[in-house]
Amino acid sequence: MKKVKNATLLFVYTCLLGGIVGAIIWAFLRIMNIGIDFIWKYVPGRFDIPFYTIIICVVGAVLIGLWRKKFGDYPEELRVVLGTVKKTGGYQYNNILVGLCSALFPLVLGASVGPEAGLAGVIAGVCTWIGDKLKKYIHEVEELNALGISATLGTIFKSPMFGFVAPLEDEKKVTIPKNVKVILYLVAALASFGSFTLLGKLFGSGAGIYSIDFEKLKLIDVAYIIPLVFIGIIGGLLYVASHKLASIISNKFKKYTVIKAVIGGIILGVLGTVLPLTMFSGEHQIADVAKNGSEIGIAMLIVVALVKIVLTTICIEAGLKGGHFFPIIFAGICLGYAFGMIFGISVVFAMAVVTTALVGYTLKKPIATVLLLMIVFPWQLLLVLIAAALLSKIIPIPKVLLDDRN
Repeated sequence: MKKVKNATLLFVYTCLLGGIVGAIIWAFLRIMNIGIDFIWKYVPGRFDIPFYTIIICVVGAVLIGLWRKKFGDYPEELRVVLGTVKKTGGYQYNNILVGLCSALFPLVLGASVGPEAGLAGVIAGVCTWIGDKLKKYIHEVEELNALGISATLGTIFKSPMFGFVAPLEDEKKVTIPKNVKVILYLVAALASFGSFTLLGKLFGSGAGIYSIDFEKLKLIDVAYIIPLVFIGIIGGLLYVASHKLASIISNKFKKYTVIKAVIGGIILGVLGTVLPLTMFSGEHQIADVAKNGSEIGIAMLIVVALVKIVLTTICIEAGLKGGHFFPIIFAGICLGYAFGMIFGISVVFAMAVVTTALVGYTLKKPIATVLLLMIVFPWQLLLVLIAAALLSKIIPIPKVLLDDRN
């Protein structure tokens, strides 16, 4: 009876936890979108301010730099959050509000980063706090952190199975938990996604990655899979190399928190003025490229993709921190569309292959990569996604570009 009671309590708490995670994500993204609309649509729509993008980015970077100098280097990258939870079984929760604000500010500013890193840290902190309060009732509280992070990733990317697999998959194998844990993972993910979706329908939400429609393929399209994979890998090499270089430069100026943020803000403002598509996470800009890529043009798409990749690493290392998933996906879609037009083949096929290879090369988790990108690309291309993800995993990252994060 004691075991049954404990299992029932754990199941109920998992459902509640998932609902709380979904509500936090919805509220966070809702506030983010309101802030973005106010700064980037309402104000410039009412006032004609010269060099508005540069001014906002620099002023915002100064404020973020001062905030980080006072409260610490937050948000931590997703890999750091996952590593801390795996090593210690928990995550600090004494500064959850600070973590929320630290994650929110760069996104509202228009930095080329995604929300997953900041949200993962916040959710891990909330789960740890809940776990500490529940220790007297259940014994498996350490599972709440892993459940919360999985639910977070699954909800942000609208792919519950990605949230389940991503934290488990390493470069050698996928270790699947026991049956009970699998059920709990899925329950948490579904509860989180359900809560997020319900709140979005009731109160509105601007979140949601764009899904690209299927485009009929020709046999000749498949013949280009190898060159398209290598194009994606080249994009991945650029990301890893720029991340390494930016990290080295950043570490040399580690004490100059505000100055680093200002430099990042200047770069973001200038590039955002010249190439507006390089700003923000790229989540909403995916639709613009998918619908109007031919009008944007081949050269511009390639330039935007390459700049986006480098700008993401600059923002992260300058202190305008966040995740890299959405920006990398957007860059892959730009490159894929451009080379689809160059080769004269289906641009949807080209986008799918290049994006999968780029994400797969940087992530080195083929299963998670496919599950993530199935939300973006049509299911008819599943075998194509699998092939591109596996091929990109085979090509190793040069040792000179590896660092502690690998």
